[in-house]
Amino acid sequence: MKSTALSSLRLATVLFALGAVAGVCAVEAPAAAKAEGYEKVGFDKLASYNFTPPGYETGAPDAQAPAKGDDQIPERIRAYNEKKVAITGFMLPVKMDGGLVKEFLLVKDPMMCCYGVMPKINEWVVVKMTGAGVKPLMDVPITFEGKLKVGEMFENGYLTGVYLLEGDRMAETKG
Repeated sequence: MKSTALSSLRLATVLFALGAVAGVCAVEAPAAAKAEGYEKVGFDKLASYNFTPPGYETGAPDAQAPAKGDDQIPERIRAYNEKKVAITGFMLPVKMDGGLVKEFLLVKDPMMCCYGVMPKINEWVVVKMTGAGVKPLMDVPITFEGKLKVGEMFENGYLTGVYLLEGDRMAETKG
């Protein structure tokens, strides 16, 4: 089987280059609910705080360095670490195998439908499917269920995300 892969770093670069749609297209989860043992968590919660990537330099000699990344994540968000959650967003494939998506970003806003703002690092979730993978399905909201890991993720020394979902399954699509 032929496998294609973009590193998370390259994917993050693609996100920054393309930008994302402004909040009018954002996906939000309904009030906290549980479906089959999975708590619904939306980007309205996951992206509800400011995050300044560590290593950021403003060039000003008296500029204060941002806090370490994990220290910036509020306790109310860290409480989701290792929990079974359901998150709805838009798929941006990163790694495919045999026509199925094994790894992707689940982003807050649909990509490339109009001009938008650059996504913040807490506006996407890196999803790694635990099974065979899922069919690629873009430009529609999709809910994925799995175990969420909250905390900084690095690849080759670069911060690539703060959320990782070990995806159990695709729950539903809208549209």
